[in-house]
Amino acid sequence: MAELMSLAVSPRAEKGKCPCRRIRTQTLVPGIYYNKQGANIAVQVEMLPLTKMFGKVGSSRVFNIEVEQNGKTEALPVLIKSVQYDPIKSRPIHVDFYGVDLDRDIKVEVRVVMEGKAKGIVLGGLLEVFRDSIEVICKPLDVPSKIVIDVTDLDIGVNLHVADVKMPAGVRPVFEDNFAVVGVVAQEAEETKAADAK
Repeated sequence: MAELMSLAVSPRAEKGKCPCRRIRTQTLVPGIYYNKQGANIAVQVEMLPLTKMFGKVGSSRVFNIEVEQNGKTEALPVLIKSVQYDPIKSRPIHVDFYGVDLDRDIKVEVRVVMEGKAKGIVLGGLLEVFRDSIEVICKPLDVPSKIVIDVTDLDIGVNLHVADVKMPAGVRPVFEDNFAVVGVVAQEAEETKAADAK
């Protein structure tokens, strides 16, 4: 089992807008931890460590928040559900942590990264990415940081669909329609589409 990264948070006794404003002036970010039973706990976290952690894990990778309560430190596996930002200062002003069970499947969006040079591009086509992320289901510790797609064999007029994307072990895509993720289009078709849009 992989060792999870950790972020220290502390319980927050006061709730409401005024206490939250006071917390933010201390370089702390107020937040809520939603546990697996649906209850929520008010917490606060240092802004810089939170920003660094969010940069590493985004909203799809699991890590531990470490909460000290009653003289004991408890490690709780979570996902970052959402981060709200100040529209002017671009700094986080609120964070929601979502508690997960490491033994139960979760659904998350994972970013897609293209690798290789499609042979259709060599022949003059253009690579078109239709989806920059794919929703997958897996155990929390199996969530990949990215899904790599090798586009080398894609020819002009050929699309790669989600059912054909090679997934990491223990990971499966969630979809009803077998949508296209990436393809190579002829330059003429792309130019016609651009002209129609004007």
